[in-house]
Amino acid sequence: METMEQIRIVEALLFASDKPLSSIALADCLPEGANIDQLLTDLREQYANRGVNLVEVAGKWMFQTAPDLAFLLRKEVEQERRLSRAAVETLAIISYHQPVTRAEVEEVRGVSLSKGILDVLMEAEWVRPIGRRRTPGRPMTYGTSDHFLVHFGLNSIKDLPGLAELKAAGFLDNVNTSRLNLLDDPKPTEEQPELPVSSGE
Repeated sequence: METMEQIRIVEALLFASDKPLSSIALADCLPEGANIDQLLTDLREQYANRGVNLVEVAGKWMFQTAPDLAFLLRKEVEQERRLSRAAVETLAIISYHQPVTRAEVEEVRGVSLSKGILDVLMEAEWVRPIGRRRTPGRPMTYGTSDHFLVHFGLNSIKDLPGLAELKAAGFLDNVNTSRLNLLDDPKPTEEQPELPVSSGE
């Protein structure tokens, strides 16, 4: 099968899917020996100047609206997801400091964390329980999900904006950033492995 036909198959699979697809999943639909990495590179170049672009998010591939046309969808997105300032601050802390406990979020924010805030972030599927810390009381820890990466167009949390950008946007006005582990190249805090969350919790 010629390369162009393989690219058309990959293109069709991505357009038909309602979620991002991994290169492995795409390769399974192609003849043995197909160079999926090169096919994706070629397809991404073909869509580079189109109304939709091929992007890699959370290690998977999807088509999304070109950045310069995002304003056409902004109003609809804002109506669907209008977070309070407290929720935005909490999401920022979890994103940069994960895995993080509720108490640690409260310490950084300097105020108690309403249970409803975590509920909203988990309902949006942006935050998820990671496990229980191996410390007295076994507190639950939280982190971001693949859905968070997909929604914000990130391939990994290393692509998150830096502290200066968040401050400029006003997202951290009330946050004690001296206690935040915000790095130039963000990544989860390296800690002891968490105890996995069981299905009954």
